[in-house]
Amino acid sequence: MEPIFPAVPVQILPRPAARITLRRLAVLDLADFQAYRQSEELSRYQGWVPQPDSEASAFLKEMGAAELFQPGVWGQIGIADGSDDKLIGDIGVCISADGQHADIGFTLSATYHGKGLASEAVRETIAMLFEVSKIQSVIGVTDSRNISSIQLLERVGMKLTSIDRAVFRGQDCDEHTYIVERPL
Repeated sequence: MEPIFPAVPVQILPRPAARITLRRLAVLDLADFQAYRQSEELSRYQGWVPQPDSEASAFLKEMGAAELFQPGVWGQIGIADGSDDKLIGDIGVCISADGQHADIGFTLSATYHGKGLASEAVRETIAMLFEVSKIQSVIGVTDSRNISSIQLLERVGMKLTSIDRAVFRGQDCDEHTYIVERPL
């Protein structure tokens, strides 16, 4: 089997874009991380739930040192404001065990909504994944009620491929699966 990462650059992160920087999470991000991760509205459709500072701090420390993009393991990348490096959100990435695709999920502080920053971060993450791995596609799954995420996934060029019945946090829902394929 061919390696998933044929020639991973020595330093993938930080990765600056026009207005954001993708970077490692750090314990020093705790206050900013908790500011958005404590929001019930933001966590409503997420796989995570708000947690106490001690657990959040341990998570930030773990993610700051974790080996990136290990097949079958979710990892978080920070989204920082490009002008001052303040943490404004994060993106979860999980490469499939077979190395064929990556799943992504994203959260952005409500303060920064409506400015195109999440779209920029997701586009940059997708580009990075295609550059540093041999994955063939990137997948985003969202609840049908999460209109903002649906609009973002469509804005970054992902195509709706299925709508499936699911149970999320004890509630029946429809999940929309979006995919973008590796450019030719």
